[in-house]
Amino acid sequence: MHHILKTFRFIIQSILNIMNQTWNLLQTGQKNDYKIAYVNARIIDPATRLDINGSLLTCGSKIVDFGASLFANGVPSGIDEMIDCQGLVLMPGLVDIHVHFREPGQEHKETIHTGSKSAAAGGVTTVVCQPNTVPAIDTVILAKYLKYIALETSHVNIEFYAKITTAERSLTEMALLKEVGAVGFTDDGMPVMDPFVMRQALLYSSMLNIPIAQHAEDLNLSAGGAINEGKISEELGIKGILSVSESVMVTRDILLMKDIENVHYHILHVSSKDSLEAIARAKKSGLNVTCEVTPHHFTLTEDAVKQHGALAKMNPPLRTEDDRLAMVEGLKTGVIDCIATDHAPHDCSSKDLPLESAAFGIVGLETLLPLSLKLYYNKQMDLFDVLAKLTYKPADIINVPRGRIQKDRAADLILVDLDQEWEIKTKDFASKSKNSPFDGYKVKGRVIRTIVSGKTVYSLLSS
Repeated sequence: MHHILKTFRFIIQSILNIMNQTWNLLQTGQKNDYKIAYVNARIIDPATRLDINGSLLTCGSKIVDFGASLFANGVPSGIDEMIDCQGLVLMPGLVDIHVHFREPGQEHKETIHTGSKSAAAGGVTTVVCQPNTVPAIDTVILAKYLKYIALETSHVNIEFYAKITTAERSLTEMALLKEVGAVGFTDDGMPVMDPFVMRQALLYSSMLNIPIAQHAEDLNLSAGGAINEGKISEELGIKGILSVSESVMVTRDILLMKDIENVHYHILHVSSKDSLEAIARAKKSGLNVTCEVTPHHFTLTEDAVKQHGALAKMNPPLRTEDDRLAMVEGLKTGVIDCIATDHAPHDCSSKDLPLESAAFGIVGLETLLPLSLKLYYNKQMDLFDVLAKLTYKPADIINVPRGRIQKDRAADLILVDLDQEWEIKTKDFASKSKNSPFDGYKVKGRVIRTIVSGKTVYSLLSS
């Protein structure tokens, strides 16, 4: 009851605030026609494999024009601001379809305000919030509550998944939740264990043309585990999590969706080689199966637990070198569709515990781009393919018009110095939480400026 009353109060206040802001805008006569010219840029659009030296013009929230010859004779009058990109890469903002911003319910770990600041600092202009908040996003009123918080406090575009099931394990009102903005459905944090309920969800989602995203884990196989079951769990004497707990669930769900038309099944944070083999077979047979991988799963192995302790504890856990290499290969071949962070902030007290008791998860928004660029600098993937996994490909999975440089599209852009070498320092993160095993990690490639709907929301020079 307390949560419901708080929700209603917040929505009413938010509506009043938005009405106030609209009235003030009308009173001051402010117009959305501010023109910004970005000149001397290396413009990259992964979707079209565009890579040119040129300029780009925004007006208000939209991209108006771009090209090699734009402003070739100088910037004309009528431009309100000119930004010299000094030869740096100007590209679409990153799209992260898997973040936990902890609001409502755990604001001591993260809020939409602080999480979105972290996203902006990492060059992420669109995020998809997971629904396992407290309370969970399983009703229309709570979905609206989340949207109003985002309107009031976010620096970036906020999309959201809604829950597949209610607390009673029945299906949520999926059609109504889609109507108010849900881009997909998941019970992330917990799998949908009941195969009958999962099949019903897949059937219903196929009628709505919206993805079902699964946290693939058979709880009967993983129960009580803290890290990957293998050499490190044996060495430390800690109960492990079998990799088959993931692949069994992936295989089950693929079988459940086989005869359902127009269904889209998405696997969150894939981590096991066996899972990828099942996904590859499903794709080859023509099923609409997509999946994502996190930077920590293609960068680290279970050995990191010995060095970093609970900072390297996540679910699914870091696995073997064979699994890690399979993740890289999956990205190269296209079996893995996109990269997502599973940004999971925790306060110190949740991590400063024995490994068995510590919370699962790490923050990832501010390390997403440089860790992904390692695939390019290690010559494992070309630049276009890496950036595609971070921009238009995740946007296409959730069917939002982001991640591309096109005329009349939203001016969601980032300016990146591909050559800048730097050291990750978690103390400098904009996120409320600092739980990352990458503190002190040397990387290459840095976000210099982040633009959302034509407005600069982050600048390294002023941070």
